[in-house]
Amino acid sequence: MVRICYTLNDVMNILGIDIGGSAIKAAPVNPFDGSLAAERLRIATPQPATPDGVADTVAKAVGHFNWSGLIGCGLPSVMRNGIACTAANIDPAWIGVDVVALLSSRTGLETMVLNDADAAGLAEMRYGAGSNASGTSLVITVGTGLGTALFRDKTLVPNTELGHLQLHGKVAEQFASAAVRTELKLTYREWAQRFDDYLHRLEDLFWPDLFIIGGEISKDHDQFFPYLTIKTSIMPAALRNDAGIIGAAVAALQPG
Repeated sequence: MVRICYTLNDVMNILGIDIGGSAIKAAPVNPFDGSLAAERLRIATPQPATPDGVADTVAKAVGHFNWSGLIGCGLPSVMRNGIACTAANIDPAWIGVDVVALLSSRTGLETMVLNDADAAGLAEMRYGAGSNASGTSLVITVGTGLGTALFRDKTLVPNTELGHLQLHGKVAEQFASAAVRTELKLTYREWAQRFDDYLHRLEDLFWPDLFIIGGEISKDHDQFFPYLTIKTSIMPAALRNDAGIIGAAVAALQPG
């Protein structure tokens, strides 16, 4: 399929779709200001979350909005040239799938696909907490896992997957995610010690100028930020659970 490059002058709204392990969320997005142009739709992710099952659900979301324009989609996978290289919280059958071709065929519309954490990061850097940032910024989505999006002067370094770093003999997201806090019934102060260790590891490797913490847990940032001992400036995400939708939509404007 020939990739068409669009600009803000070519489009009004773009349909953003955020595929997660438990839910698929979608809404039309105004790319001028990043606002949702209609009420967000939430559909349970089919289980198992196979390519065909998810593609059918994405097509339902497109039909719900009677959509006929451009689509941007975030997927919990390393994406290279439209191909899924990993599968985080979705079925392993995704690995090796041409996701752009699959979703474009199933919806009948041009669809751009990127990593879900990268999508959230793009939204925060353009419209949210990072809109005035410069230098090196790391957006971290804290939920079932730890998603990361790395930026240098607003330019995305895609597919960083820094939640998979080793920390205390474990994969970092198995030690410091929000899901771990819930599973172990940790207080925010107890969990903050784990998350602080993770942030220090990122500091040692990247020396960022700013951390932006996203995911649902960001709304409670005042309960754990005071216990963090990092030197890097830190901010809660501004767009929270809408960031993935907004970033996926805006990414559809970019060549790739």
